[in-house]
Amino acid sequence: MDASTPYERRTREAQRRLRDRGVDALVLFPSTNLLYTSGFDEHPGERHLLLFVPAADGDSDGGAESLPDPVFLVPELYGEQVRAESWVPDVRTWADEDDPMDAVRGAVADLGLAGADDVLVDDTMNARFTLDLRAALPDAEFGLASSVLSALRVRKDDTELAAMRRAGEVADAVVSDLRGLGADAVGMTETELAGYVENRLSSRGGDGVSFDTIVGAGPNGAMPHHTHGDREIRAGEPVVLDFGTRVDGYPSDQTRTLVFGGEPSDEVKRVHEVVREAQAAGVDAVEPGATTAEVDAAARDVIESAGYGDEFVHRTGHGVGLDVHEEPYIVAGNDRELREGMVFSVEPGVYLPGEFGVRIEDLVAVTDDGAERLNRTDRGWRCE
Repeated sequence: MDASTPYERRTREAQRRLRDRGVDALVLFPSTNLLYTSGFDEHPGERHLLLFVPAADGDSDGGAESLPDPVFLVPELYGEQVRAESWVPDVRTWADEDDPMDAVRGAVADLGLAGADDVLVDDTMNARFTLDLRAALPDAEFGLASSVLSALRVRKDDTELAAMRRAGEVADAVVSDLRGLGADAVGMTETELAGYVENRLSSRGGDGVSFDTIVGAGPNGAMPHHTHGDREIRAGEPVVLDFGTRVDGYPSDQTRTLVFGGEPSDEVKRVHEVVREAQAAGVDAVEPGATTAEVDAAARDVIESAGYGDEFVHRTGHGVGLDVHEEPYIVAGNDRELREGMVFSVEPGVYLPGEFGVRIEDLVAVTDDGAERLNRTDRGWRCE
């Protein structure tokens, strides 16, 4: 990979932050943190696959600075793949007949970490590997990688934003496909409609789904995390459709509540309009310097004023990046200030148990003076 990849830039910034925090090293294993820093994507397995990222050396105030290369320690069968897919130049392998702890100790010694005082490990690292690192670094205090990486990951760079825009465009196209079904959706089961959504996401250029597709028809829509089942879509009833795909590893996440093949009740229309206004108010509150709690309050106040406050049972939104749920969380009591490059959902909802639910969701990116919606389709309930 080119030396100027965003993965290397992120890793080098992480090294500087490790130094400034007085931390000796960061150790990652297969996770979104590993993908974010190295460019290599893999699921956790039983073999030792670790990335050692030592802290920067030198002056943080503009003086001489040294950024030692990370060390990738991987099973032999991954060697060529990691060299091809990661920017990291130092890739070391161990064979299945070897004791991987010998390789771990060797990497620790070569990086000068044998006497390390503070080491951060991946938040999701399996206990087995964490215990092995403790054995190799007996004098170190251990913390979580998120204490350094979250502050980097929460603000998306241009590469990330471009991927998320494209993923949002795919989701938008599928919303248009759904509206085009009109009365043809009546009689389909939730599972059949979910299958349609997933096929269209692929056809429109997405890479799989970013989470289990939600199709909640009628009373099932009153359960925010209902996925889909054998209930048939009925004419005139609201259907909550929450779905997304990935582009270059980054997800979309969009919700529309649609009515197929008929006219909804006056109550459905009223609730839908309240949620639509709440969602618009939440997006309008997004700007640099505003807090996540203020965005939550802007959306929640609309719903409470309409008399449905007790039926809005979740936070207004969540950050989105390599993980579909990450910081920042748009919730009461969270006074984190918004900064340019943050991306999160704004998704208020009203849920009337046994009757129906309505949720409307877009992803937004904080800009230098407000917000950019990453989803642009109509937010009404009507289909063709």
